[in-house]
Amino acid sequence: MIKKILGRTGLEVTQLGFGAMELRGPKTWRGRDITEAQSEKILNAVLDAGINFIDTSYDYGFSEERIGRYITHRRNEYYLATKCGCDPKDVGDHFETPHTWTRDNLLRNIHGSLDRMKTDYVDILQLHNPTLEAVRDNKLVEVLKEIQDQKLTRFIGISTTLPELPEFVNMGVFDTFQIPYSCLEPMHHDAITLVGQAGSGVIIRGGLGQGGPEGNADAPGSRTSVWGKVSLDDLCEKMTPAELILRYTLSHPHCHTTIVGTLSPEHLADNLTAAAKGSLSKDLYDEITRRVAKLPEEA
Repeated sequence: MIKKILGRTGLEVTQLGFGAMELRGPKTWRGRDITEAQSEKILNAVLDAGINFIDTSYDYGFSEERIGRYITHRRNEYYLATKCGCDPKDVGDHFETPHTWTRDNLLRNIHGSLDRMKTDYVDILQLHNPTLEAVRDNKLVEVLKEIQDQKLTRFIGISTTLPELPEFVNMGVFDTFQIPYSCLEPMHHDAITLVGQAGSGVIIRGGLGQGGPEGNADAPGSRTSVWGKVSLDDLCEKMTPAELILRYTLSHPHCHTTIVGTLSPEHLADNLTAAAKGSLSKDLYDEITRRVAKLPEEA
């Protein structure tokens, strides 16, 4: 299992992490209906495989509860990251997941998360996609520091995107950044470099690009159609599309960990095999980069 240092946190994390959003179900949370047995099986399989970084969020439905129910007794085996600012609403047939950027809500989130996950602290508490205005006007960094001073989190981070990402880097306060990226969604390549060079940890989400042509075309944010637009089929002679996409993501020199979610032990095993092979060759990486550079912005 390849490990990297997560920026200035000093945490040695597996470059393949686990994104626990898949555990949010049922359909009322816009997730798949999964059984408790499935949840228990995949969480323990993740740890048994040696993965030591798990990412979740206060608004990922039952994800935090399942982490607390099935692996809290193995808490010393993994680093735990969650997100705050979330304010889920029951609107009848489903839950909506807006955000409320107040001190009271952030405190409610962290205490709720710790209670659900049956732990005294998280390793990283991340703002969940706030605007720059919300962070500044509501003094959210001060709230995060307050939570950190109470030893409820070891480090503070943010999940964010362009165009505001560089401004958050310039603030110099976030220990980690969670950023979407893959060869099918390459627009944050330089931003990831910016974060890494600033000394912050890089957590990549979407690093498998929903599996490319093998993925679910109906999934939110699906990148399946992008694969054909950049004509990557002929580069997969010795690997599956999913392996090529994942290893491309892992090849970014500032990819400290990429969180990949799955409910399937078989897919987990495939991801582990691919990740163990490490970065792509320079020639293959450069050729993919050349092709995706032509990707239309609307893709």
